[in-house]
Amino acid sequence: MDTENGTLLTEFVLTGLTYQPELQISLFLVFLVIYLITIVGNLGLIALICNDPKLQIPMYLLLGSLAFVDNWISCTVTPKMLVNFLAKSKMISLSECKTQFFSFAFSATTECFLLATMAYDRYVAICKPLFYPVIMTNRLCIQLLLSSFVGGILHALIHIGFLSRLTFCNSNIIHHFYCDILPLFKISCTDPSINVLMVFIFSGSIQVFTIVTVLVSYALVLFTILKKKSLQSIRKAFSTCGAHLLSVSLYYGSLLFMYVRPGSAQADDQDMMDSLFYAVIIPLLNPIIYSLRNKKVTDSLAKMLRRNV
Repeated sequence: MDTENGTLLTEFVLTGLTYQPELQISLFLVFLVIYLITIVGNLGLIALICNDPKLQIPMYLLLGSLAFVDNWISCTVTPKMLVNFLAKSKMISLSECKTQFFSFAFSATTECFLLATMAYDRYVAICKPLFYPVIMTNRLCIQLLLSSFVGGILHALIHIGFLSRLTFCNSNIIHHFYCDILPLFKISCTDPSINVLMVFIFSGSIQVFTIVTVLVSYALVLFTILKKKSLQSIRKAFSTCGAHLLSVSLYYGSLLFMYVRPGSAQADDQDMMDSLFYAVIIPLLNPIIYSLRNKKVTDSLAKMLRRNV
C-alpha cells in the first residue's frame, strides 16, 4: 500500500539498550537474573497470601494484586528485551507492537490505581482503626480492585484507538527496548499532536489524581501518629510510610517525567533509563519494599519454610 510519502511500514526494529555487541551477553545475564527474581518474588508473595487465611484481608489482597500487576509488567517487557539481546533480527510487527503497548499501558495504569488504593487502606487502618473493619470490607476492597483493573483496560484502549490513526512510512527504527508509544510518535508520518495531547490529558490526570491520593493519605497517617507523641509509633510510621513513599516516588517520578512532558528534547537514552525504573526495577523492588518489611508476611514465610523443611 502506497502513500504520498512512500510504502506504509508494518514492521519495526527495536534498538534495545545498547548498540555495543560485546555488552549483549552481559546485559542478557543481568536482566535474566532480575527477571527470574522478580517472577519468583511476586509469585511467592501471591502464594503466601493465598495459603495463609490470616493474610486474606484487604491490605494483603491489595499487596497480592500489586504483585500480580508487577509480574504482568515484567512479563510484558522483559522477555522481548532478553530475546533481542541474543537475536540477530530485532524486528517486531505493528500488531505485536500494539499488543505489547496495550499490555504495558493496562498494567502501568492499574498499578497507579492500586498504589492509591493501598495508601487509602493505610490511612483508614491508622487514622480510623476502630472503623477499619466497617469501612474497608472485603467487598469494598474487591470493588476497588475491579475499578483499578477496569480503569487500566479503558486507559489502554483509549491510546490504542488513537494509535490506529498514525501511519509509518519513513523510519522503522524504534529507539527503545520495548514498543512504547512515545518513540512511535517520533517516527510517525501522521501528525501525532492529538495523540500527544491525549497522553498528556489522560495519563497526566490519572497520575496526578493517584499521586495526590497517596500523598494526602500518608500525610494524614504521619500527622495522626505524630500527635500520639510515641517514639515507637513515630519510628514505625516512618519505617512503613517511608518505604512505601520510596517505591511510589520512583514509580511516579519516572512515569511523570516520561509521559507528562510533551515537547521535551530529552535524549532517547535517558528515556530508556527512566523506562527501566518503572518497567523492570520497580517490579523487582516492590516485594521487598512492601512485604519483607512486613512482620505478618515474614512470619507467614517462616512458618511455610518450617513446614516444608
